[in-house]
Amino acid sequence: MNLPNKLTIARISMIPFMIAALQMGMAESIALPLETARLIAMGIFILAAVTDWLDGHIARKYNLVSDFGRFMDPLADKILVMAAMVYMVVLGDIGPWVLILIESREFIIAGVRMVAANKNIVIAAGLWGKIKTVVQMVMIPVVLADLPHIFFDIIGQILIYAAIVFTVVSAVDYIWNNRGVLK
Repeated sequence: MNLPNKLTIARISMIPFMIAALQMGMAESIALPLETARLIAMGIFILAAVTDWLDGHIARKYNLVSDFGRFMDPLADKILVMAAMVYMVVLGDIGPWVLILIESREFIIAGVRMVAANKNIVIAAGLWGKIKTVVQMVMIPVVLADLPHIFFDIIGQILIYAAIVFTVVSAVDYIWNNRGVLK
């Protein structure tokens, strides 16, 4: 197993720790203040996001792209983002509709990719999808940290709406550019 794949597995293995930190902060019987739990979860999320960038960079630079990586890397990203955003809904940081919109886009794109794969077509990630991912990977730790300053509240709200806009734009762009696959 190559290094990029090990980094992907490491990212997946971080998700339960992020969830555990948030869960402990929400549990009244455990002495971990929610503010501390949020910061721990934010740190784990950032570390996981860095492994996402790093595994892609190493795989491309050293030609270590593998079928495992092509499948597991985007899946790891989706699980990481979904887990963080589910807790952000529970904590009241975002509305459920934000999670539903963002995750619906992911399921739609996965469906298009499955149809393409059945036709032996590989669809690479587009620019709008990459921008969407970067915005989400920045938005989640900023909002999850829930830092007590109006500046962070404003930046967090801007990032939430930017994530929504880029989610919709990237979905439309992806479907439009790959409409031939669906015929």
